[in-house]
Amino acid sequence: MTNQLKTAVLLAALSGLLIAISYWVIGGTSGLIIGIGLAAVTNLFSWYQSDKIALAVYQAQPVSQGEAPGLYRMVQRLSDRANIPMPKVYIVPSQGANAFATGRDPEHAAVAVTEGILNILPEDELEGVIAHELTHIINRDTLTQAVAATVAGAISFLAQMVSYSLWFGGGSRDDNRGANPLGVLLTVMLAPLAATIIQLAISRTREFSADAGSARLTGNPRALARALQRLEGSARQMPLNANPAYEPLLIINSISGQFMGNLFSSHPATEERVAALLKLEQQLPTTVY
Repeated sequence: MTNQLKTAVLLAALSGLLIAISYWVIGGTSGLIIGIGLAAVTNLFSWYQSDKIALAVYQAQPVSQGEAPGLYRMVQRLSDRANIPMPKVYIVPSQGANAFATGRDPEHAAVAVTEGILNILPEDELEGVIAHELTHIINRDTLTQAVAATVAGAISFLAQMVSYSLWFGGGSRDDNRGANPLGVLLTVMLAPLAATIIQLAISRTREFSADAGSARLTGNPRALARALQRLEGSARQMPLNANPAYEPLLIINSISGQFMGNLFSSHPATEERVAALLKLEQQLPTTVY
């Protein structure tokens, strides 16, 4: 419940930031109305198109049961256990070891894994990863992340357009009556940074819940803990490169190294996630499926 409340507050802050920068840049009631319109459009767009965008960003390809029988059976078995419709299964043609889920709800969901993760993880660890992604689907985290990525992208795009107008003479006072000069400057400099920080904070609040859901679904928290450690080591050597806005969808941060500690990390520290899983192991019954 705490994570859900925190996520709702952060999403509201992200949409509020989009509305605020429109107000400051354009000025007055017009800016406020445009900002509200932008927030509504981006949220609506991400609701219906989030899965297609995320899969296209990572060049994920759909696979059938005949093409990947082991993976397909694993997703089916865990979906049945979780009592949700089986999501579509995709493989990303990359040797970077990672995975993600996307879709607005369990009825419109997809799970994607890279070729690299299929090559390096044993079956029990891969099962923990798949269960983690299914938990994101159950918790509607896939929709939350899609909305956050789309709104953050809209904020960055708006700031970039303002920057172009300033550089090429479109930002004069005569052309922007009612605009606040200080608001324009702050938008160009700080809005994209603030949007990124909020988006990444949303991601971090959801990962512990998905890890716990995976542990309960498989009955084997230690397998996911080993997988996370293995994936972090692999990501340092071979990151999965794509649009940074969709980095939070992945099970592990694909960019090696951290800047300013946890502030700009899309995921909690792996050590913290592993410790939480091992603690949960002591609380779960010993029966394994």
